[in-house]
Amino acid sequence: MAVVGRISRLARRIDLAQRETFARYDLDPAGFDVLATLRRSGEPYALTPGDLMRTAMVTSGAITQRLDRLEARGLVVGGAHPQDGRGVLVTLTAAGRELVDRVLPDHLATEQRLLAGLPATERARLARLLRTMEAGEG
Repeated sequence: MAVVGRISRLARRIDLAQRETFARYDLDPAGFDVLATLRRSGEPYALTPGDLMRTAMVTSGAITQRLDRLEARGLVVGGAHPQDGRGVLVTLTAAGRELVDRVLPDHLATEQRLLAGLPATERARLARLLRTMEAGEG
């Protein structure tokens, strides 16, 4: 109970801090996740909705909703896949790239603030323990 309770409380604290950071840019964690995933993909900053869905581990309906909101803001654009005429390719726009590049330093500063109480060696140890826990069954 002590472990799960602490993880649960920390998850809420992390979620609130991230939401506060993203709200300054009129984003939510889900929208940032899509923009950052496209940015990390490298030029031409484009992925299929299926690729984005697998990365975010959400349903097709959830990814469609995220993409619709981001496209309405001009941060991504959907178009025909050049290698598969039936498929769609989601591309980060120049405005989307600029926004994610502005948000990222603030997001990383939030993460650093949240982890400030742990020395680097303990952060690495905690990351290994959490990876082991995440990979386990249950």
